[in-house]
Amino acid sequence: MYSGLLIILVPLILGYLIPVKNRRLLHTVDRLLSAMVYVILFIMGVSLAFLDNLSANLLMIFKYTAVFFVCIFAVNLIALWLLERRKPWKTQFRQEKLPSRLGMALDSLRLCGVVVGGFLLGLTQWHWLTYASEASEAALIFLLVIVGIQLGNSSLTLRQIILNRRGMMVATVVGATSLGGGLLAALLLGLPLKTGLAMASGYGWYSLSGIVLTDAFGPVIGSAAFFNDLARELCAIMLIPTLVRSSRSSALGLCGATSMDFTLPVLQRSGGLDMVPAAVVHGFVLSLVAPVLMAVFSS
Repeated sequence: MYSGLLIILVPLILGYLIPVKNRRLLHTVDRLLSAMVYVILFIMGVSLAFLDNLSANLLMIFKYTAVFFVCIFAVNLIALWLLERRKPWKTQFRQEKLPSRLGMALDSLRLCGVVVGGFLLGLTQWHWLTYASEASEAALIFLLVIVGIQLGNSSLTLRQIILNRRGMMVATVVGATSLGGGLLAALLLGLPLKTGLAMASGYGWYSLSGIVLTDAFGPVIGSAAFFNDLARELCAIMLIPTLVRSSRSSALGLCGATSMDFTLPVLQRSGGLDMVPAAVVHGFVLSLVAPVLMAVFSS
């Protein structure tokens, strides 16, 4: 149990404790993180190709993805709508002209292409590809060190996080209700409850959830976790401009952990500058707890 938790926490904490003052170096870290995401997803695709009964397992992946996505997304949306009704988030901001949502969606779908590319290479069954599982663990540790460096140098203090009540409030609702949705999906699919909780703990962080759960439960669950979290990001991109007019909390919460990076520009243009601090805090909190929860539930 504790070995899996240590594999997640030790690199994350080590990275968090590394001070990086040079802005150019921080930019290099950001680019390295983006590159590692593609490497990890490619390795995941390779691992998927080595599954026994491949066609049956692919159907299972899409079944798991659909059920988990619907359950988690629906429970999140209902809870966030109730939060908005109880504690309205008021603003005078008028929505700006948005960047192409189709273009942003295509950027996300490109990640699927990386997984497919790894899968096609894996179908060759070359002997050296059998080391994909060892490579994925090494890549995961390196990724977590980089993520820790980013979090530790994000310029957010604990005081700033605690004082931003809206960001903390939405993160708490999303964190709790996602786990509830994961439990519901696990019951519907006949999976162990811990597997459902682990699947729900990604909070939209597809690169991490895919590789952590592949290591813990195998390529079927890992791939389902990846597609579930990627679908969350795609739906958030499409729904933010509409949702922000009636429920700002819902627009923020559906982004999950991506609200501090990929979906932040859409949130800012759709909801105004006053949405940025809450979005960063919301994404920061979920990014901090996601690897811990995944490690706990997959151990």
